[in-house]
Amino acid sequence: MSEKQQVSSSYWMETAPDGRHPALTEDLDVDVAVIGGGIAGLSTAWELTRAGRSVAVLEAGRVAAGVTGHTTAKVTALHTLVYDKLRRTRGPEGARLYARSQSEAIERAAGIAGELGIDCDWEARDAYTYACDPGRVDELRAEARAAAEAGLPAAFVEETGLPFPVAGAVRVTGQAQFHPRKYLLALAADLVEHGGRIFEDTTVLGLDEGEPCRLSTTTGATVRARDVVVATHYPIFDRALLFARLTPKREMVVAGPIPADQDPDGMFITPDENTRSVRTAPYEGDRRLLIVTGEHFTPGTGDPRAGFERLTAWATEHFPDLDVTHRWATQDNTPTDTVPMVGPLHPGARHAYVATGFGGWGMTGGIMAGSLLAAQITGEEREWSGLYDPRRLKPAVREAPSFLKTQAKVAGHFVGDRLRPAPPVESLPPGEGAVVRADGHHRLAVYRDEDGNLHSVSARCTHLGCLVAFNSAERAWECPCHGSRFDTDGKVIQGPATKPLEQRDL
Repeated sequence: MSEKQQVSSSYWMETAPDGRHPALTEDLDVDVAVIGGGIAGLSTAWELTRAGRSVAVLEAGRVAAGVTGHTTAKVTALHTLVYDKLRRTRGPEGARLYARSQSEAIERAAGIAGELGIDCDWEARDAYTYACDPGRVDELRAEARAAAEAGLPAAFVEETGLPFPVAGAVRVTGQAQFHPRKYLLALAADLVEHGGRIFEDTTVLGLDEGEPCRLSTTTGATVRARDVVVATHYPIFDRALLFARLTPKREMVVAGPIPADQDPDGMFITPDENTRSVRTAPYEGDRRLLIVTGEHFTPGTGDPRAGFERLTAWATEHFPDLDVTHRWATQDNTPTDTVPMVGPLHPGARHAYVATGFGGWGMTGGIMAGSLLAAQITGEEREWSGLYDPRRLKPAVREAPSFLKTQAKVAGHFVGDRLRPAPPVESLPPGEGAVVRADGHHRLAVYRDEDGNLHSVSARCTHLGCLVAFNSAERAWECPCHGSRFDTDGKVIQGPATKPLEQRDL
């Protein structure tokens, strides 16, 4: 990628006010501690604060700045091709509960935005799952039928507003899109106004599930809480084989203005071409911001630079007037049995809860999780609690091949990456990194900065010990096993790792 094509911050991060919160420096007692300040964590904390609970949000970085700050921000119950599969694996009732819970999340977000008067660019849009291959038409028709039977306003169509013909598409009306960071920063401000507390730059290291629960942090402070919610996107604690049931996925995003009259007027996604997702957002004057997502890969594998180039080429081919101004990437975790995991952290949990595995649909998933967890903690119930219960066994057993495939990949990286040939340090150009050998057997992750200086850390991920690999497009070390990410000096960018890569000399 040329210098002009280097990854930038996301559009959402650039265009929302940057409110900061202090780090936790003293011991704290609250009713509920929420670990993670993304959409799932903040939604849960907001709901519980409104229910009269004392709540503290503990965020390792900045709130609404991780995965949520880099999403495409579609607020829709149409999740590519999910309903026909759910109808087969969970039955018609399971598909209906999924559709209803996701649709209620859209209504909940719209209601909160209206109640608080949040200016978050909320726009009603139809959602489409399309395919250009005529061979997928039957699959799309089946999905449209299943989605309609599940209760969504879904239909099969052959025409869309895209600037190219499609073989067919599933259309669901009455969906929405918004500016996720504007929405969540307003939610955070209201949470604090009503007595909730938010602490940034506070990484949680340990959880003791006593009565009360106790959380240890990197700041040295201890939090005591009756209930704890783990909403860190990828759980930092594995007490129900969650690590074995999640597959991390990283995806490219390119964005830039187009003339408003070229807006395709909808939210579009296709499973083809290594995924292509298209939508627009309000922009300056008579222009709209086009956002195109795709080229997903497992963190620490593939060639992200080439992915950005392919995605940019596709976007400019179909939207010739596009001026690409932003490039960033986002990360998601897909559960082996399709449905997110929201509820008790493990079979024996009495006061610990988790929200994870949104599979690329974290906007409705996170809002749904906030409502569901708040209900469970306050003693209420939702009819879809069983659908999302992390302790479920039958669906996990039914989809054992996906589970085994995920574990085979992890094992392959754990062993195979240690057998890869290591390049000599002298061959590293500025701005590049590589895993090299030191003392004949130790593996070091070495980065050469633009001034020629070398930065050396252990290549062993501090989560479970897999070897990291360098993402040259984003200049970060990534673990291919569970998706942890670190900057060039080893600092944690994204979990489940909570500790930095160890500093090592060459």
